[in-house]
Amino acid sequence: MAEAELTTWMAAHVEGFRGPLTLTRLAGGQSNPTWRVDAASGPYVLRQKPLGKVLPSAHQVDREFRVMQALADTDVPVPHVYALCKDDAVMGSMFFVMEFLDGRTLFNPQLPDLAPSERAGIFDAMNGAIAAISLVDPNAVGLGDYGRQGGYIERQVSRWSKQYRASETKVIPAMNSLIDWLPQNMPTAPEEVRLAHGDFRLDNMIIHPEEPRVIAVLDWEICTLGDPLADVGLLQVYWNGPNDDAGAWNGTSTSAPGFWDRRQLAERYAEVSGRDISHLDFYVAFAFWKLACIIEGVYSRYLGGALGDRPPEELAPFKLQVEQAAATAEKYLDALA
Repeated sequence: MAEAELTTWMAAHVEGFRGPLTLTRLAGGQSNPTWRVDAASGPYVLRQKPLGKVLPSAHQVDREFRVMQALADTDVPVPHVYALCKDDAVMGSMFFVMEFLDGRTLFNPQLPDLAPSERAGIFDAMNGAIAAISLVDPNAVGLGDYGRQGGYIERQVSRWSKQYRASETKVIPAMNSLIDWLPQNMPTAPEEVRLAHGDFRLDNMIIHPEEPRVIAVLDWEICTLGDPLADVGLLQVYWNGPNDDAGAWNGTSTSAPGFWDRRQLAERYAEVSGRDISHLDFYVAFAFWKLACIIEGVYSRYLGGALGDRPPEELAPFKLQVEQAAATAEKYLDALA
């Protein structure tokens, strides 16, 4: 690792930096490698584009840097970003440096080590964070050109329908029904142009080390201009409260004391954001369907040998998850009928 080159670059671009430094790879950040930088001036975090050839529209750490920089003076909790480096000679690929925040990243959605009151507090803080994102006016913070304005759901349905058809491994009636139903039943109200984080979930946040408070929302890689309720629908997909049907993954039941169900989560979001959630079931169905499309693509690549020699039993559950996600989406459609 080019620690000498990085030391020189940080001395020139990161205010207050003093070397020497050492690099340690952090857990998470699988899409974009993430490093802890320990220096004489304190710790930092470095977020890097993967080395080697990648798709032009993927791993855009410069977009992550830009959106967090733009949100610095809003109510959205984000880390302070110091500088962006586009010179591959320093680290081998583009990267940016941001502040290191002392907090908790909670990877287990069941939160087994927390008291019921703290679980409820964390969910409330998550609602506050997602509401804050949805209330930012992109034009007011210099992000009016961060994506296409309007038509987000329509474009998403069209794109993922094509992706699914290209990777379809067998006929799943529920998926066919959804591909027909979604374009004909999209919300008719004019789309409010707001930021869509795209992957808002518990393990993409840093929680205060002692308090049930979100101190940073991370992983803005696929953020764009979109419909704010798309993020709320996606959060519901990753949820699996005590009165809910299965969530996105088996084994993530959040039925322990202190957990809310999806409806309570949605109602609290409406209270905090002031938004109408009467059509939220559409967005939840859409999010389950989109997840099924993504999983089918992974499973198709596995069958084609693109994922190497991983054993069949490791990836076979993907097929069940496609059908589970499609079936759950259909239940939401029944609620809309």
